[in-house]
Amino acid sequence: MRWLMLYARSRQVPVSAAAVTLVALAVWALDQGHGDGSTNLGIAVLVLTANVMAASAGLGGQDEELERTAAIRWVPRRAAHVLLIATAAGAGLLAVHAAGPELAPAALVVRDSAGLAGLAALGAVLCGAPFAWALPTVWLTYTLLSPAPPGMVGEVAKWMIVLPGTAASTATAWVLLVSGTVLYAAAGPRR
Repeated sequence: MRWLMLYARSRQVPVSAAAVTLVALAVWALDQGHGDGSTNLGIAVLVLTANVMAASAGLGGQDEELERTAAIRWVPRRAAHVLLIATAAGAGLLAVHAAGPELAPAALVVRDSAGLAGLAALGAVLCGAPFAWALPTVWLTYTLLSPAPPGMVGEVAKWMIVLPGTAASTATAWVLLVSGTVLYAAAGPRR
């Protein structure tokens, strides 16, 4: 169990968990007295992206050379780390739902947290661990600020705010999770 504690500290898990908790508390506190029962997908994806950004800080360790030469199997640890990011990001927003306002349906929270975690893992592979947050942030910005293209292209491009049950948006999120997890687990963060 000692290795798990050391791994968690080296990956800044306590700080990331505190940030996810603070985001959840802030959303809960700001919505007190204003919840009218309606969903707000923009706020929901913003919260999920903030959670993933906070947790993505741990996608790289303190010493990249040591990690690449260590005599332990990194593939399952890296894959588990990405899945843990997805779980923590979604759990933070679902905790807010349990305490009061429902910003988005639970299916959307699960889908989006999975897709955003995959995007963060892809960001770590393509841009390096310090910039793993870049891809989720860019896609969120595009989603919230640009007009939606028509048809299936719009469902893929705007997958974060398309209601659950749409095959194209759901497939996009799961493809991002699987491809990001596989690439990050196999290659690790870019140097």
